[in-house]
Amino acid sequence: MEIKKRVFSGIRANARPHIGNYLGAIKGMIELQDKFDCIFSVVDLHSINVPYDPKSLQSSVRDVVLDYLGAGLDPKKCHLLIQSQMAGEHLELAYYLGCVYPVSRIEDLPTYKDKKETYPDYVNIGLFYYPVLMAADILIYNAEFIPVGIDQEPHIEVTREMARKFNSMYGTKLVEPQRYATPGGSVPSLVGEGKMSKSKGGTITLTDSLEEIKAVLAKAVTDSGKGESFPATGGTANLVTFVELFEGHDRAQQYRSMYKESGIKYGELKTELAEAIYKELQPIQVRREYYAAHPELVEGILEEGKNYAQKIARATLEEVRQKMGLV
Repeated sequence: MEIKKRVFSGIRANARPHIGNYLGAIKGMIELQDKFDCIFSVVDLHSINVPYDPKSLQSSVRDVVLDYLGAGLDPKKCHLLIQSQMAGEHLELAYYLGCVYPVSRIEDLPTYKDKKETYPDYVNIGLFYYPVLMAADILIYNAEFIPVGIDQEPHIEVTREMARKFNSMYGTKLVEPQRYATPGGSVPSLVGEGKMSKSKGGTITLTDSLEEIKAVLAKAVTDSGKGESFPATGGTANLVTFVELFEGHDRAQQYRSMYKESGIKYGELKTELAEAIYKELQPIQVRREYYAAHPELVEGILEEGKNYAQKIARATLEEVRQKMGLV
């Protein structure tokens, strides 16, 4: 019997997954579950290194699980788990990895610098240690592919570096993972520069209604709608990128041509785009409602995922401990 290559990915529970997460990560997960041995997680330990409400954390975790299932992750094809239910295994490997990796390398990571700017009064050791724990999340399952956005590539490279250094020092066989790129690997912001981000606002969640989507798009920054050349960056470029993601390349090209000829009527574009986004989200919302109405089914799915993941994680840790001379 052919052994399938393994995939791991996770989403934090600080806020609901938005269409940037859906296009940049979850769509890749859905595609991979038909081909590989997939473990997908709600990485709630990564959710507590920034300000959060402990009273609502469990509800947030459950929302992400429901969004996963609603989006199309099939428990018959993949395994779902909550990271904190495997805290002992993940944190133990993270400590071992942290003992061989230089502080200076973490300090240079652009995502760490960005987090420090976002939370200047909450720069803690957990935030600094985030890349090490992320590496442990991946390496403990010997995952080969990670479906995440292009912004996470520096973290994947750190994970590869840790695996190489650890293997070189101790003779282990930790797998060096690769990022699995999706067409929506870099989803732009609707309210400014950079990628769509929960912390910056202007996001569309997987359960938004048509009116809620229209309200978000109404605030999207635009220009006059006409010029000699289509802008490479900015609000208009971002909007047309969304058109390409949800309506296709040909429709996006039509808008780019309009910009240089008759001009773009943004009201019409935003209405059309809102309807296209909502059309894609509707089946997600129907599936999500089904799982929300059957909590015992969700509990069984998570229990199966934890049991499956524990066997793999504990085998990895047993080898690591032996090679390090701890047993």
